[in-house]
Amino acid sequence: MKSRIVAGAVALLGLAGIVLAQPALAAAGAKQRIDLRVLVLDDGTTGIDTLRAQLDREGVPYDTLALGTDGRPAITPAYLADTVGGVRRAKYQGVVLPNEGAVTGAEATALADFEREFKVRQIDAYTWANPNVGQSTAWSGVLDGATMQVTDAGKAAGFGYLTGAVAIDDRDPAVLESYGYLGAAAPAAGATFTSLVTATPPGGGTRGSVMGVYAHDGREELAITLAANRYQTHAMELGHGLITWLTKGIHLGFTRNWFSVHVDDVFLADDRWDTVHNCSVGGSDCNPERDPTVQPYNTTIRMTKDDVSALVAWQNSRGLKLDMVFNGGGSVEAGAGDALTKAFVGSKGQFRWINHTYEHPYLGCVQDFTVSPWRCATDGSGKTRWVSQADISAQIKQNVDWAKGKGIALDASELVTGEHSGLKTLPQMPADNPNLVAALNANGVKYVASDASREQSTRAVGNATTVPRFPLNIYYNVATVAEEVDEYNWLYTSKADGGSGLCTSNPASTCIRPIGAEGFANYIVPAESRIAFDHVVSANPAPHYAHQSNLAEDRILYPVLDAVLARYHATYTAATPVINPRFADVARQNRRQAAWAAAVASRSVEAYVLDGRVTVTNKGQATDVPLTMPSGTKLVSASVLGYGVSGGAFGEAYGGERSAWRPVGKGGQQLLRVG
Repeated sequence: MKSRIVAGAVALLGLAGIVLAQPALAAAGAKQRIDLRVLVLDDGTTGIDTLRAQLDREGVPYDTLALGTDGRPAITPAYLADTVGGVRRAKYQGVVLPNEGAVTGAEATALADFEREFKVRQIDAYTWANPNVGQSTAWSGVLDGATMQVTDAGKAAGFGYLTGAVAIDDRDPAVLESYGYLGAAAPAAGATFTSLVTATPPGGGTRGSVMGVYAHDGREELAITLAANRYQTHAMELGHGLITWLTKGIHLGFTRNWFSVHVDDVFLADDRWDTVHNCSVGGSDCNPERDPTVQPYNTTIRMTKDDVSALVAWQNSRGLKLDMVFNGGGSVEAGAGDALTKAFVGSKGQFRWINHTYEHPYLGCVQDFTVSPWRCATDGSGKTRWVSQADISAQIKQNVDWAKGKGIALDASELVTGEHSGLKTLPQMPADNPNLVAALNANGVKYVASDASREQSTRAVGNATTVPRFPLNIYYNVATVAEEVDEYNWLYTSKADGGSGLCTSNPASTCIRPIGAEGFANYIVPAESRIAFDHVVSANPAPHYAHQSNLAEDRILYPVLDAVLARYHATYTAATPVINPRFADVARQNRRQAAWAAAVASRSVEAYVLDGRVTVTNKGQATDVPLTMPSGTKLVSASVLGYGVSGGAFGEAYGGERSAWRPVGKGGQQLLRVG
């Protein structure tokens, strides 16, 4: 009999890692099973939507119960907990409510009893500083532009990835954006209130809590008294801390802050913006008969060898790599003695390189420019004329061959087509070029860039997957501050103010008053860097893209990137570095996130804590499971007779926690030990 027990224990060696964590972080008492899933009581308010967005960004499983809906399940003891195998089970590890009074009567009693029994925490998504959450109101009003401060208690409770100061958005002085209540602790007898995040009213005054924990009646309740929506920067910055507090740092899910920037058209000469005629010199939209004495013909923008030296120095000083998205044909056209080519090739190891096709042609339909805007040309029978598979394939392969000839290390599975062409482009091209798939497959392309302003979701194109990229409003056809300001004014001001008026007819655009030369530093850089920063802190790995022209002459891209990095380093600790992924790494992260979202939706992965041990079971197809654990967690390689054998640290350190994607096969398990 003894030998059978040992054999059964040895069989456990095949199970993927058991993880250890500190006993103080155990999620519940002995003989209690806590499922790693959150319950969200949704009343449709902005505060709830903000927390749901954060759960989605990180991939934390949750159930939604729509309050106010006829026929919804009642919140009863059986809804929240049951008994499995003789062990009491909490179906949720945390509960999110609109406010402390969102449910009443028997439902409120059931919820309170559940939270007490299993030590499950609760977040009130938005309320006012009142006695029911252990506070009195010290001040209330609009907090736009105010500065919040994470307290020492807040850093210890889950917000330790932040340096301390967090600015509240004030994107438009004419719009009231964030109302809040600053609370002063006023707990009932036997209760406590601990502020995690405080704020001071604009212009100064009494500092008060905007996020704090009311511990009472054997329960912990985090009250948020600052209104926020999912798109506000401060909501995204604080969002992870709320999830960490709610789950006690043990949950399914994964988060990083990503920032990569592609520089397109390297080796080409880009057209220049004509500040007199408001068009791109050399482009189909420019009048070829304009006065050449006003602005010279054939004016283009191309980096110099000095710009390459400046780029290398910038990268080394910032610790961030930019991706050179190159067209070898531009080098060949410039001639064998091209100084730019020599500078780039001489420093080729300093850069990451991505194929942008050899000559940057449009790879969709054959374009007809006899009309404006252009349209797809057709043959005699009215069928769309497409760029051929042979032409697309030649552009891909010739650029790879050129790079190999220069000794440039290149991942041939990555591709950015000129203008993201070949992929559907509304309104002219509602479908992909049908010849694109075969060309991509023939050249082993697995990842092809798409424009996130057109398509934010990834999709398959043959054997390849699209990788959305965010455009920066630092335009391809500008190299100086004056040119950028002039084109920005043209695009974003009304006809009455001398602009194109496009901002009036485009519902996605907003008209501004014309800005002067100082507007580049005072308006464009803050606006564009804020947009990029929001992408960084929203757990979205999508790259941004600009153009080689923006690294020439006035080098106007750098102030935007520097503003993003400066804000990041002022907000996040050194233990929470910005991640600078390669193009293929972004695609793999997108694929992981999509597969995990499908697994969560199908409920094929189950996870729970029992007696200090976390069990993750996969009932569906093999998938990577995201896990976030407290700092100090150790990976255990085997379990023999109930004893774990340490296999070193679990996951990667990030923001004071440990986290990783762990592969779990069909029918497989991932075990972790807490305590």
